[in-house]
Amino acid sequence: MNDWPDRRTGDRSERYGRGSASPQPESARSMPHIQRRPAQPRTPQRPQVPPQSQGYDDRYQDGGYQDGGYGNSPEPGYDSGYNTGQVYGSGSGGSDGRGGGGRRGGGDGGYVQGRPAPDWRRRIKLGALILVVAVLAVSISTYFWADSKLKREVDLSKVIERPESGDGTNYLIVGSDSREGMSAEEKKRLRTGSAEGKRTDSMMILHDGSNGPTLISLPRDSNVEIPTFVGSESGKKFQGTGRQVKLNAAYAEDGPELLVRTVEFNTGLHIDHYVEIGFGGFAKIVDAIGGVEMDIPKAFKDKKSGADFQAGKQTLNGEQSLAFVRTRYAFAGSDLDRTKNQQKFLAALASQTATPSTILNPFKLYPTMGAGLDTLIVDKDMSLWALGNMFFAMKGVTGGEGTSMNMPISGSVGGNLVWDKAKVKQLVQQLNNDEKVTVKGN
Repeated sequence: MNDWPDRRTGDRSERYGRGSASPQPESARSMPHIQRRPAQPRTPQRPQVPPQSQGYDDRYQDGGYQDGGYGNSPEPGYDSGYNTGQVYGSGSGGSDGRGGGGRRGGGDGGYVQGRPAPDWRRRIKLGALILVVAVLAVSISTYFWADSKLKREVDLSKVIERPESGDGTNYLIVGSDSREGMSAEEKKRLRTGSAEGKRTDSMMILHDGSNGPTLISLPRDSNVEIPTFVGSESGKKFQGTGRQVKLNAAYAEDGPELLVRTVEFNTGLHIDHYVEIGFGGFAKIVDAIGGVEMDIPKAFKDKKSGADFQAGKQTLNGEQSLAFVRTRYAFAGSDLDRTKNQQKFLAALASQTATPSTILNPFKLYPTMGAGLDTLIVDKDMSLWALGNMFFAMKGVTGGEGTSMNMPISGSVGGNLVWDKAKVKQLVQQLNNDEKVTVKGN
């Protein structure tokens, strides 16, 4: 700045006039005019932008601002605080219009490397692993749920003097007329009556072997001998007397254990597992899968069972299915014709249940399993695996992989059906050796 006018730096009185002590008033003091230079027009300078391919300003090095900046170069370490507002990208023009494959980072305007491409192979592997774990978890929980519902009430260790086991697995499948768990309305609708206890309306031997399954019906009116046995409840031994009865009488007399003992004694075939289902469970299974389609060759009607069917293909519900498998008086062959219908129906039931639409649909699978397991009675050694094998063997019968037949009959005595002993012996030998069955039944 220029110096002030003369006498500016004198003493105080001189600097501010003569003071009030002066007899003359202080004259006005003129200030010298300070001439300013006219302002020079500034030519705006466009900041130099570093090459975009670098993505950074190379003028900042070692903490200082180097040559190549705007105007004179400040000393090293000097921060001018100047911000052009420019955000630098990298590379040539990108999809965001700011250049480069990168993207603007946080508030500091820095550069952030672009996100790498997703590793789809890793994602697929992870998804597959999660799916496998989920399937295993559902399968294991379903297994334990179903296993807990099985009623393992039949103790085959109480059966005495048993024949030796052969090849393959033999199941004794029994349909009882048990009304356990049925309401009065259900008994009336299903025409089961209200008889106490339970009897058996159908008995079958299912052999599952390497030559395909074989399903053999045992007519309830079969003439058999009651052998020596041990009471299932009392544990008392009852000596055989050669007493001849209908086969279903053995079940009525001492239950499943005596029935197994009687079948083994009269056939010489070892029974590995026992499976029983009552009226109510049978009907519920059919309703759970939405009915069973049957092709009935000839119309028939039976007042006792409630059957009333027309010829042709039709879908039977639970009530109709129970009437179908119980009917005997409408047929000339009576019990033999009924056992044939029972075989046809059970094979169709197994075939139509073991389908993807049922197995893969939890809204059908669990009600179907629940309906069957609620009334299913098995032996103490029965596993879900063995039960599943029985089910698929039953399906194989209707799929053309196996054979279905009645026990060979040679005649009758006192209204009871007599088995053909020679054919029965040959049949049992083929089953024990797991050979292809060539014996023909009735």
